[in-house]
Amino acid sequence: MVFDPAHRLTDAAEDILLEAARWAPSAGNSQPWMFHFLRRSTSGHDGLVARLAPSSARWAPSASALVVNLAHRQVEGTDWPYSEFADYDLGQAVAHMTIQATTMGLSCRQFRAFDLEKLTDDLRVPAGWAIVSMTAIGRASDNGSSRERRSIDDIRLLRRCPITSGM
Repeated sequence: MVFDPAHRLTDAAEDILLEAARWAPSAGNSQPWMFHFLRRSTSGHDGLVARLAPSSARWAPSASALVVNLAHRQVEGTDWPYSEFADYDLGQAVAHMTIQATTMGLSCRQFRAFDLEKLTDDLRVPAGWAIVSMTAIGRASDNGSSRERRSIDDIRLLRRCPITSGM
């Protein structure tokens, strides 16, 4: 997907997207997510772009915003060193943000092509938190290409599963 480099997100649009993520379900209502939301041409955006891998640096900088998606993997108030649900819950929040963006005429592209170690240092990620992915948000350009999607039969395990294939 190619983003329209002229499109700009407003403060209100950013708030609506984050509000959608805020209402995502999570295990025990823990809401183990946090977002570092940087709109294009704002302070810090160039530093974030500098951490992108060459594959994402070709298209991501033209998005209206880049969002760093973080999960709180340490379970507060317990001796558990890791929440096995945090990444899944973060994914739910990102999905809710993506659906909201679609209703606003925007497109999202999640990716993991960036220097995780340097970005973690740059953002001074607190203990117990981890950067999981990034999301590029913006208006799709007319000259962007759509990506092929696998068929329903390709993603349905039931028909290929040896346990159920005889059923």
